[in-house]
Amino acid sequence: MAEFPEHDGEVLTERRAKLEKPKLFKVLLHNDDFTTMEFVVFVLEHVFKRARPEAMEIMLSVHYNGLGVAGVYPYEVAYMKQQKAMNLAKSREYPLLVTIEEE
Repeated sequence: MAEFPEHDGEVLTERRAKLEKPKLFKVLLHNDDFTTMEFVVFVLEHVFKRARPEAMEIMLSVHYNGLGVAGVYPYEVAYMKQQKAMNLAKSREYPLLVTIEEE
């Protein structure tokens, strides 16, 4: 026969944990004098899944303003996309700088 612990008469109340939304991080592309505009568009389309018109707009922001926001993601996703973009650039011998900044 199974034994059960003594019950002392206390009532258990249900607690609801409040989940916070994860912090979001911007993935930023930085302008340089060597990475081509075409390659930046390629990265935006293939790594960040941007449609061509949006990729062109972001690339022009990088070109004219020195910086462009490729996307906003939870940290792990932002980090993965940053690494993928920089590895792709490195494999093509471009010095493209991609950074992450809290939104």
